[in-house]
Amino acid sequence: MEWFGDNYAKFDFEMFSLSHFIIMGIFLGFTAGLYYMRGRLKDEKWRHAEIGLAISLIILELINHLWMYVNGNWKASHSLPLELCNISLLLTIIFLFSRKKLLYEILLFTGLLGATQAIFTPSLNYDFPHFRFFHFFITHMVIVWVPLYFTWAKGFRPTIWSCVKLFVFINVLAPTVLLINYLVDGNYMYLNHKPKHASLLDFLGPYPYYILSLEVLTIILTLIVWFVFKEKKGKI
Repeated sequence: MEWFGDNYAKFDFEMFSLSHFIIMGIFLGFTAGLYYMRGRLKDEKWRHAEIGLAISLIILELINHLWMYVNGNWKASHSLPLELCNISLLLTIIFLFSRKKLLYEILLFTGLLGATQAIFTPSLNYDFPHFRFFHFFITHMVIVWVPLYFTWAKGFRPTIWSCVKLFVFINVLAPTVLLINYLVDGNYMYLNHKPKHASLLDFLGPYPYYILSLEVLTIILTLIVWFVFKEKKGKI
Protein backbone atom coordinates (compact mmCIF):
# COMPACT_ATOMS: atom_id res chain seq x y z
CA MET A 1 0.00 0.00 0.00
CA GLU A 2 2.41 2.65 -1.23
CA TRP A 3 -0.42 5.20 -1.27
CA PHE A 4 -0.58 4.91 2.54
CA GLY A 5 3.17 4.68 3.21
CA ASP A 6 5.64 7.37 4.22
CA ASN A 7 7.99 7.16 1.22
CA TYR A 8 7.14 10.03 -1.10
CA ALA A 9 9.78 9.24 -3.74
CA LYS A 10 7.00 8.10 -6.08
CA PHE A 11 4.57 10.77 -4.89
CA ASP A 12 6.78 13.86 -4.70
CA PHE A 13 4.45 16.85 -4.82
CA GLU A 14 5.39 19.93 -6.86
CA MET A 15 3.61 23.22 -6.54
CA PHE A 16 1.83 24.31 -9.74
CA SER A 17 2.12 20.84 -11.22
CA LEU A 18 -0.75 19.30 -13.21
CA SER A 19 -2.31 17.72 -10.11
CA HIS A 20 -2.09 21.06 -8.25
CA PHE A 21 -3.73 22.95 -11.11
CA ILE A 22 -6.52 20.36 -11.24
CA ILE A 23 -7.09 20.75 -7.50
CA MET A 24 -7.20 24.54 -7.77
CA GLY A 25 -9.66 24.20 -10.65
CA ILE A 26 -11.88 21.89 -8.57
CA PHE A 27 -11.70 24.30 -5.65
CA LEU A 28 -12.67 27.35 -7.70
CA GLY A 29 -15.31 25.44 -9.66
CA PHE A 30 -17.00 24.02 -6.57
CA THR A 31 -16.87 27.43 -4.88
CA ALA A 32 -18.63 28.98 -7.87
CA GLY A 33 -21.14 26.10 -7.79
CA LEU A 34 -21.92 26.78 -4.13
CA TYR A 35 -22.75 30.38 -4.98
CA TYR A 36 -24.79 29.41 -8.04
CA MET A 37 -26.76 26.76 -6.09
CA ARG A 38 -27.23 28.91 -2.97
CA GLY A 39 -31.00 29.13 -3.46
CA ARG A 40 -31.49 25.37 -3.58
CA LEU A 41 -29.16 24.83 -0.62
CA LYS A 42 -31.40 26.87 1.70
CA ASP A 43 -33.69 23.87 2.25
CA GLU A 44 -33.31 22.26 5.68
CA LYS A 45 -33.08 18.83 4.05
CA TRP A 46 -29.36 19.58 3.68
CA ARG A 47 -29.00 19.39 7.47
CA HIS A 48 -28.39 15.65 7.12
CA ALA A 49 -25.56 16.38 4.68
CA GLU A 50 -23.99 18.78 7.20
CA ILE A 51 -23.97 16.10 9.90
CA GLY A 52 -22.67 13.53 7.44
CA LEU A 53 -19.86 15.85 6.42
CA ALA A 54 -18.89 16.43 10.06
CA ILE A 55 -18.73 12.68 10.71
CA SER A 56 -16.72 12.15 7.52
CA LEU A 57 -14.20 14.79 8.61
CA ILE A 58 -13.79 13.09 12.00
CA ILE A 59 -13.11 9.76 10.28
CA LEU A 60 -10.70 11.34 7.80
CA GLU A 61 -8.76 13.06 10.58
CA LEU A 62 -8.57 9.85 12.62
CA ILE A 63 -7.21 8.04 9.56
CA ASN A 64 -4.62 10.79 9.18
CA HIS A 65 -3.37 10.27 12.73
CA LEU A 66 -3.41 6.51 12.11
CA TRP A 67 -1.26 7.09 9.01
CA MET A 68 1.26 9.06 11.07
CA TYR A 69 1.30 6.42 13.81
CA VAL A 70 1.73 3.33 11.62
CA ASN A 71 4.50 5.01 9.66
CA GLY A 72 6.32 6.15 12.81
CA ASN A 73 5.76 9.83 12.03
CA TRP A 74 3.54 10.80 14.96
CA LYS A 75 5.52 13.18 17.17
CA ALA A 76 4.29 15.84 19.56
CA SER A 77 6.55 18.39 17.85
CA HIS A 78 4.51 18.35 14.64
CA SER A 79 1.50 16.02 14.92
CA LEU A 80 -0.74 17.82 17.40
CA PRO A 81 -3.71 19.66 15.82
CA LEU A 82 -2.27 23.08 16.61
CA GLU A 83 -1.73 24.64 13.21
CA LEU A 84 -4.36 27.26 12.45
CA CYS A 85 -5.88 25.06 9.74
CA ASN A 86 -5.95 22.05 12.10
CA ILE A 87 -7.76 24.16 14.67
CA SER A 88 -10.08 25.48 11.96
CA LEU A 89 -10.90 21.90 10.95
CA LEU A 90 -11.85 21.02 14.53
CA LEU A 91 -13.98 24.16 14.75
CA THR A 92 -15.59 23.28 11.40
CA ILE A 93 -16.63 19.89 12.75
CA ILE A 94 -18.09 21.44 15.91
CA PHE A 95 -19.82 24.15 13.87
CA LEU A 96 -21.44 21.62 11.52
CA PHE A 97 -22.97 19.93 14.56
CA SER A 98 -23.88 23.07 16.52
CA ARG A 99 -24.30 25.92 13.98
CA LYS A 100 -22.98 28.34 16.61
CA LYS A 101 -22.60 31.85 15.17
CA LEU A 102 -19.35 32.49 17.05
CA LEU A 103 -17.68 29.56 15.29
CA TYR A 104 -18.91 30.82 11.93
CA GLU A 105 -17.44 34.25 12.64
CA ILE A 106 -14.01 32.71 13.26
CA LEU A 107 -14.16 30.19 10.41
CA LEU A 108 -15.16 32.69 7.73
CA PHE A 109 -11.90 34.55 8.31
CA THR A 110 -9.57 31.62 9.02
CA GLY A 111 -10.96 29.78 6.01
CA LEU A 112 -10.73 32.60 3.50
CA LEU A 113 -7.46 34.02 4.83
CA GLY A 114 -5.67 30.83 5.93
CA ALA A 115 -6.94 27.72 4.20
CA THR A 116 -7.03 29.38 0.78
CA GLN A 117 -3.32 30.21 1.08
CA ALA A 118 -2.65 26.57 1.94
CA ILE A 119 -4.55 25.45 -1.17
CA PHE A 120 -2.67 27.75 -3.52
CA THR A 121 0.76 27.46 -1.85
CA PRO A 122 0.60 24.05 -0.11
CA SER A 123 3.22 22.71 2.29
CA LEU A 124 2.89 19.12 1.09
CA ASN A 125 5.24 16.28 0.19
CA TYR A 126 2.80 13.73 -1.22
CA ASP A 127 1.24 14.00 -4.66
CA PHE A 128 -1.76 12.22 -6.18
CA PRO A 129 -2.89 9.50 -5.47
CA HIS A 130 -1.32 9.31 -2.00
CA PHE A 131 -3.63 9.46 1.03
CA ARG A 132 -1.98 12.62 2.33
CA PHE A 133 -2.71 14.41 -0.95
CA PHE A 134 -6.43 13.75 -0.55
CA HIS A 135 -6.44 14.50 3.19
CA PHE A 136 -4.62 17.80 2.78
CA PHE A 137 -6.73 19.25 0.00
CA ILE A 138 -10.11 17.87 1.11
CA THR A 139 -9.77 19.26 4.63
CA HIS A 140 -8.49 22.66 3.52
CA MET A 141 -11.17 23.06 0.86
CA VAL A 142 -13.93 22.09 3.29
CA ILE A 143 -12.65 24.68 5.78
CA VAL A 144 -13.35 27.30 3.09
CA TRP A 145 -16.56 25.86 1.69
CA VAL A 146 -18.42 25.40 4.98
CA PRO A 147 -18.49 29.09 6.03
CA LEU A 148 -19.22 30.12 2.43
CA TYR A 149 -22.12 27.67 2.33
CA PHE A 150 -23.52 29.09 5.57
CA THR A 151 -23.05 32.63 4.23
CA TRP A 152 -24.67 32.14 0.84
CA ALA A 153 -27.28 29.48 1.64
CA LYS A 154 -28.10 29.89 5.34
CA GLY A 155 -27.95 33.65 5.73
CA PHE A 156 -25.06 33.84 8.20
CA ARG A 157 -23.19 37.16 8.00
CA PRO A 158 -20.19 38.65 9.80
CA THR A 159 -20.42 41.92 11.71
CA ILE A 160 -17.69 44.37 12.60
CA TRP A 161 -17.62 42.64 16.00
CA SER A 162 -16.71 39.42 14.21
CA CYS A 163 -13.38 41.06 13.35
CA VAL A 164 -12.84 41.88 17.01
CA LYS A 165 -13.71 38.33 18.06
CA LEU A 166 -11.22 36.89 15.56
CA PHE A 167 -8.49 39.23 16.81
CA VAL A 168 -9.13 38.19 20.41
CA PHE A 169 -9.24 34.51 19.41
CA ILE A 170 -5.91 34.68 17.57
CA ASN A 171 -4.17 36.61 20.33
CA VAL A 172 -5.35 34.23 23.04
CA LEU A 173 -4.46 31.21 20.91
CA ALA A 174 -0.97 32.37 19.88
CA PRO A 175 0.62 32.57 23.38
CA THR A 176 -0.86 29.18 24.23
CA VAL A 177 0.60 27.63 21.08
CA LEU A 178 3.92 29.40 21.69
CA LEU A 179 4.12 27.77 25.12
CA ILE A 180 3.36 24.36 23.63
CA ASN A 181 6.05 24.96 20.98
CA TYR A 182 8.53 25.50 23.79
CA LEU A 183 7.44 22.33 25.60
CA VAL A 184 7.51 20.01 22.57
CA ASP A 185 10.20 21.75 20.48
CA GLY A 186 7.65 22.53 17.77
CA ASN A 187 6.87 25.34 15.38
CA TYR A 188 3.09 25.33 15.32
CA MET A 189 1.54 28.35 13.58
CA TYR A 190 5.12 29.25 12.53
CA LEU A 191 5.55 31.22 15.75
CA ASN A 192 9.18 30.12 16.20
CA HIS A 193 10.46 30.47 12.64
CA LYS A 194 9.24 30.68 9.05
CA PRO A 195 8.31 27.55 7.08
CA LYS A 196 10.96 26.12 4.78
CA HIS A 197 8.69 26.36 1.74
CA ALA A 198 7.76 29.61 0.04
CA SER A 199 4.89 31.45 1.73
CA LEU A 200 3.38 34.85 2.39
CA LEU A 201 5.61 35.17 5.46
CA ASP A 202 8.63 35.63 3.20
CA PHE A 203 7.33 39.12 2.41
CA LEU A 204 6.71 40.16 6.01
CA GLY A 205 10.22 40.58 7.33
CA PRO A 206 12.59 38.50 9.49
CA TYR A 207 11.73 36.70 12.73
CA PRO A 208 10.10 37.83 14.98
CA TYR A 209 8.95 40.94 13.11
CA TYR A 210 6.96 38.95 10.58
CA ILE A 211 4.59 37.99 13.41
CA LEU A 212 3.77 41.66 14.06
CA SER A 213 3.50 42.28 10.31
CA LEU A 214 1.12 39.35 10.06
CA GLU A 215 -1.03 40.81 12.84
CA VAL A 216 -1.38 44.09 10.92
CA LEU A 217 -2.04 42.28 7.64
CA THR A 218 -4.64 40.07 9.33
CA ILE A 219 -6.50 43.12 10.63
CA ILE A 220 -6.55 44.68 7.15
CA LEU A 221 -7.64 41.50 5.38
CA THR A 222 -10.23 40.74 8.05
CA LEU A 223 -11.84 44.13 7.51
CA ILE A 224 -11.89 43.51 3.76
CA VAL A 225 -13.58 40.12 4.23
CA TRP A 226 -16.11 41.71 6.60
CA PHE A 227 -16.88 44.46 4.08
CA VAL A 228 -17.39 41.95 1.25
CA PHE A 229 -19.60 39.54 3.22
CA LYS A 230 -21.43 41.84 5.68
CA GLU A 231 -25.18 42.29 5.56
CA LYS A 232 -26.06 44.55 2.64
CA LYS A 233 -29.06 46.25 4.28
CA GLY A 234 -27.16 49.07 5.93
CA LYS A 235 -26.55 47.10 9.13
CA ILE A 236 -23.07 46.52 10.54
